[in-house]
Amino acid sequence: MYDLSTRRSVLALVEQGRSINSVSAETGISRAAIRSWRREIHPARATVPCPRCASPPRPPADPAAYCYLLGLYLGDGCVSRLGRTYSLRIACAEAWPGLVDACEQAVRAVRGANRVSRVRQQGCVAVTAYSNHWPCLFPQHGKGKKHERRIVLAGWQRRVVDAHPWELVRGLVHSDGCRVVNRTSRIVGGERKRYAYPRYFLTNRSEDILRLYADTLTAVGVEWKVTRRAGVPYNVSVARRSSVALMDAYVGPKH
Repeated sequence: MYDLSTRRSVLALVEQGRSINSVSAETGISRAAIRSWRREIHPARATVPCPRCASPPRPPADPAAYCYLLGLYLGDGCVSRLGRTYSLRIACAEAWPGLVDACEQAVRAVRGANRVSRVRQQGCVAVTAYSNHWPCLFPQHGKGKKHERRIVLAGWQRRVVDAHPWELVRGLVHSDGCRVVNRTSRIVGGERKRYAYPRYFLTNRSEDILRLYADTLTAVGVEWKVTRRAGVPYNVSVARRSSVALMDAYVGPKH
């Protein structure tokens, strides 16, 4: 592959009015290459092989970043077919610029050769990247909304998550979760005492995603409870002091 300075030097000869044939003969560079450089001078990005298409299939190169990105995808992401490729789109609230940065870093770590863009929309920033292999990396991709279809990890995903459970928890909390401070009061000895305590919530309409989150919390020693709305699981709450301390150590609030 010819570097950018070589391409510019060759095109400079063409711009002097010389024919492509004469420039090709002098430089030894094919006429087809020179014509293509006139359309686009920058070298094409290198293609990174898909680890899931390898023989035998491999886990992602950066499994921790993948688990974090998986959590973001399950919460606020989607994979869409666009022409001959697929787009991964993660919606991040623009109120949390650190989250947008972390999301982009995770996408680059998982598919480093793919261009990552930020698209500003009302109230959010969509971190987007294109690849033919997003469905390989996120087999949960499918038609319809996530809460209307089964969401089950593939065996290889389960093994990666088992090795990096906190990264999945962090991704899910940073997408569909929050850390809040509950304030309450009660009468003690005839006086009203006020209390404030932190807790974590994850809200999602998919029972499968809530179950995955809860099971992963159990695996890392975090106690949790499910709250229901009209008999349907609505969110997973972490309020016990020791469990909140664990979440603070490994997850923390959005920023």
